Amino acid sequence: MNLSEITNALVRDVSRLRFGPPVDCVYNPLEYARALYDTYLDRFGQAPREVLLFGMNPGPWGMVQTGIPFGAVSAVRDWLRIDAAVKRPKREHPARPITGLACPRDEVSGVRLWGWARDCFGAPERFFERFFVANYCPLAFLEAGGRNLTPDKLPAHERRPLLDACDRALRETVACFRPRFVIGVGAFAEARIRQACNGADVTIGQILHPSPASPKANRGWAPVAAQQLQDLGIHVPDPQPARTPG
Repeated sequence: MNLSEITNALVRDVSRLRFGPPVDCVYNPLEYARALYDTYLDRFGQAPREVLLFGMNPGPWGMVQTGIPFGAVSAVRDWLRIDAAVKRPKREHPARPITGLACPRDEVSGVRLWGWARDCFGAPERFFERFFVANYCPLAFLEAGGRNLTPDKLPAHERRPLLDACDRALRETVACFRPRFVIGVGAFAEARIRQACNGADVTIGQILHPSPASPKANRGWAPVAAQQLQDLGIHVPDPQPARTPG
């Protein structure tokens, strides 16, 4: 299967699932922001790749808005240079409107991850020669007040079929890219990779999640993540100093 077929199957599988309280609203950006995601795949999703990075699920100011993993608007627009129309989800939470690339907020995790890639690799094409960034789960869950709920907090009877669908897509994505390394961005993603890829001929590891909820990430995420990748045997170029005009 190619990435588009894997995505289609995942969207179909998760669209059949139903979630009760405390979930009030579910966003699937692979439906309403699919044009942006397809552009991402077309431009940067060619196999093989040495390293796959998997996040957990969409953040409210990142992939929820742009359809791209860790998709902070500034990074998608200014570094990845991806632009496409975003539709509206079937049901929109009033506290989390979908405005696509017009979203006035940036996802801190995405700013950190894509900023690190920019600083170390320069052009996105250089980064994607070796790396690809994906999300394990395509769904974002919101409570009644608009608070984000991560997949690991779902009740077990709702979580299990979701994990089964996402595990299947993860395995197929790994088979498509044939990487040497499959890396979880955070502990949850690493655990799912180990479960889904049990027995696969890949090196599995974890890097620190760039979330602003992490005190360690707030003290300097990029050098920590780069060292973790180096410790796993993944060479990362040193960051280049910003060029000043003149």
